[in-house]
Amino acid sequence: MELKSFSSCSVSTSEVAHVGRSYSTLISSFRHKVGVRFSTHFQCRRDKAVISSVGQDNFAAETSSHRINGTNGSISRFYSTNLKLLDAFDDEYGGVVVHPDRLPSNPYTFASVLRLSLSQWKKMGKKGIWLKLPLDQSDLVPIAVKEGFQYHHAEPGYVMLTYWIPEGPSMLPANASHQVGVGGFVINDNNEVLVVQERHCSPTTLGLWKIPTGFILEAEEIYTGAVREVKEETGIDTEFVEVIAFRHAHNVAFEKSDLFFICMLRPLSSKIIVDDLEIAAAKV
Repeated sequence: MELKSFSSCSVSTSEVAHVGRSYSTLISSFRHKVGVRFSTHFQCRRDKAVISSVGQDNFAAETSSHRINGTNGSISRFYSTNLKLLDAFDDEYGGVVVHPDRLPSNPYTFASVLRLSLSQWKKMGKKGIWLKLPLDQSDLVPIAVKEGFQYHHAEPGYVMLTYWIPEGPSMLPANASHQVGVGGFVINDNNEVLVVQERHCSPTTLGLWKIPTGFILEAEEIYTGAVREVKEETGIDTEFVEVIAFRHAHNVAFEKSDLFFICMLRPLSSKIIVDDLEIAAAKV
C-alpha cells in the first residue's frame, strides 16, 4: 500500500476518491482502536509532533496532531508504530548502557527508537548514555552522531559513543590516556646483559644495541609482559626480579601519554633464538 502525506491543504474530491479507498480500511481500523472520528473529506492541517505511549506493554509511537474538517484528532505515523525503547540497563552513576547485541538491524527503525529513547531518558533525568555499536552495524554510527552522540573510543570490533544529557560539561570518564611499555634488563651471573638489534627501526637507530622492549598486552601485568617480550625476541627464559626504572612521556603514539618500565630479569636459560620478524641480532 502506498501511503500519502498531506500538507496544510484542501484535498479535491478526485484526490479523495483516489486515496480514500486505500485509507478507508486503515482509518476504520484505527478509529476502532483509539476512538477517533474521521471524515471522508480531508481538510487537514498538520501541527507539531508529540511523543506518546500506547498500550499496556509500554509500546510507543511518534504521533502527529491533525485537524480534519474542524475536528482535532491524533493519528500515529504508520511506519513507527509499536516501537519500544532501546534495550538498556542503568549504570551505577545515573546513566544508561545500551545492550549492543539487541540493537535494531534496520537503520530507519534504529533512528526512530533512538530519538524516542533519548526523549524518555531525558524525562527520567538520566545522565550519560553509552552506545556501543558493533562493526557489523557501523551504518548506525552516522545516525547516532546526527542525534548528538560523540565518539569515545574504538576497538577492532566496535566503536563506543556517548551522550551527556545534563547541561554543562560532560562528567563521563575520558578514553584511556596512556599506553604502557616494558623493557627487560636481563643480566647473568657474569654481569653480562642481553641486548638486541631491531630489524625495523629508524635510520638514526639502525645497528643500535638495546635491551628487549615492547608493549604489554591487555590485562597483562608489567612483570609478565617483560618476561614475555624477552622470550619472544630472544628465546631466553627469565624470571622477574624487580622494577629498576620507569619514565613518563607525553604526546607519543596517537598523541597519548606513555609509561615505560624497565624490569630486572634473571636468565633461566642461555640459548638465544632470535625472532627473525622483529630482531636482526641478539647477544650477551
